[in-house]
Amino acid sequence: MNDAGENREGLAAHDWAGQAGMRWLAQLDRFESMIEPIGRALLAQAAYNAGETVVDVGCGGGWTTRQIATAVGNTGFALGLDISPDLVGMARERAQRAGLANIRFEQGDAATTMLEEAPFDRLFSRFGSMFFAEPYPAFANLRRMLRDGGRLDIAVWASIADNPWQLSVMGIIKEHMDLPTPQSRAPGPFALGEQDYVIDLLQSAGFCEVRFDAWTGEQRVGGPGSDPESAARFVLEGMQIGDLVRQNGAEVRKAIHQHLVELFERHCDENGVHMGAKAWLVSARA
Repeated sequence: MNDAGENREGLAAHDWAGQAGMRWLAQLDRFESMIEPIGRALLAQAAYNAGETVVDVGCGGGWTTRQIATAVGNTGFALGLDISPDLVGMARERAQRAGLANIRFEQGDAATTMLEEAPFDRLFSRFGSMFFAEPYPAFANLRRMLRDGGRLDIAVWASIADNPWQLSVMGIIKEHMDLPTPQSRAPGPFALGEQDYVIDLLQSAGFCEVRFDAWTGEQRVGGPGSDPESAARFVLEGMQIGDLVRQNGAEVRKAIHQHLVELFERHCDENGVHMGAKAWLVSARA
């Protein structure tokens, strides 16, 4: 997972093994509730069958992996892979509490790891494939995780221009401080927003029959039910951009916080703060 408010210079996979993973864990339920609608849409697209084996790349706290394990049943198997040891630990705890026997979690870098259960029938990733420092060899490794004829289903954010919830937040922050110049296709939430680039990545790795379906909807900033104040705190405390804001001092942070509250007040109803969002649901055959 993988939140969309990360350093515009790029957030590489190895960052998730440290502070980024710990930050996600601290706000796990908020993050999960924010992106749950997209996860459900991708699960519906994947339409898993009983008996299939599935690897969930960038599984985070394991919510999607648990849904997959339930879908494939006791004759199938779901393996969640994440680079963050903290998130893997939480995923294991939650799976144990759920009483699932056909599930396992592994800590490792999907760019290089080869799991002993490979090759799998299916590969799933909800916002876990945009952070590879070297995406071409990384996607080649994902292809090696799948049997011939297996299927990949991933969700990635469309461009930041198609995601007002993030574009507006970054615009406010830029009014108060300098931000690094965006690097096209750098590791980070919007690295795979260009369809032509994703097609080239997948085809170069050995995938075919690449298909894109657009998910458009409302992003509940800070999770359903958040008010403008809590949504602003979430941005500055839960997302990595908050680290950059803190480096600019308390007065700058206070001003940004207030302007975020004012932004979110314009986009709030009884269900919380919501702003437009767009993601690609991508499928391909190995």
